Amino acid sequence: MQPISRSDRFAGAALVLFAAVAFSAKAIFVKLAYRYSVDAVTLLALRMLLSLPFFLIAALWSRRARAPRLDARQWLAVGFLGLGGFYLASLFDFLGLQYVSAGLERLVLFIYPTLVVLITRVRDRRPIRRPEIGALLLSYAGIAVVFLHDLRVEGGNIPLGTALVFASAFAYAVYLVGSGELLHRIGTLRLTAYVMTVSSIAAVIQFFATHPPAALVQPRPVYLLALAMALVSTVLPAFLLAAGIRRVGARTASMIGAIGPVSTLVLAAVFLGEPLTAVQLGGAALVLAGVTTVSLQRRPPPQPVAAPAQAAAVAAARDTG
Repeated sequence: MQPISRSDRFAGAALVLFAAVAFSAKAIFVKLAYRYSVDAVTLLALRMLLSLPFFLIAALWSRRARAPRLDARQWLAVGFLGLGGFYLASLFDFLGLQYVSAGLERLVLFIYPTLVVLITRVRDRRPIRRPEIGALLLSYAGIAVVFLHDLRVEGGNIPLGTALVFASAFAYAVYLVGSGELLHRIGTLRLTAYVMTVSSIAAVIQFFATHPPAALVQPRPVYLLALAMALVSTVLPAFLLAAGIRRVGARTASMIGAIGPVSTLVLAAVFLGEPLTAVQLGGAALVLAGVTTVSLQRRPPPQPVAAPAQAAAVAAARDTG
């Protein structure tokens, strides 16, 4: 394999950094859109409708490589990942953002690498190692600090919103664990395009099953914010992230991706007027320390999910979602 030049590494780091900030801005767009009284299902449908053409183009492009056709089992796996993974992760996230701050949402979402560790340990029937236990405790202590801070300051439905966002993080972790084997068989671009297409269609079907078509008529700012979510926080960073990881590697990308929660706290303070306190920054530091420790732990070679999990540490969300 050809060595990567210093300029390529720098470009890769810049791509990953931009992707991390762009992904983390999704919560800001969602919170701004909620000011116009749009509900979560409608907003999600708009976002996925505007993203769908790009993923369909990516799916068609990936077929040009004459990749082998998917068998029935692989199509079922794609359907499961699209519905039970990414779609549920997005839905729970949008629902949770109705009740919690953008900063708390991003911190809770960012713990999904710890959930990947727990899921794979249970799946493989292997004990959690001491360094991982310490990292998990750090991460969840950070969440507890910010959660208690927001609960004391805002009250209301903070527990419900936190639970919904945690469910989003868990669904995304399931998506990552389940995608590990498929990524090697059908390719990252192809799998991402197929899964996101399934998720988009599911979001649109849910909307029309629960809302009249007239509910798609929204104020102009809602359309602009949905378009920003689709382009700035979904499509563009997904491809930039992949390009960046090819240059710097998944492990370096996961470290750069730690800027995501911090950038959300700053963006929320600037655009939403959310307070940026020492307690929030301290909780964020604990979460970042724990997640970074988990992401950088050495894993045995048979674990195919390690690379996707680290690569997606910049994403996200995910956004997730």
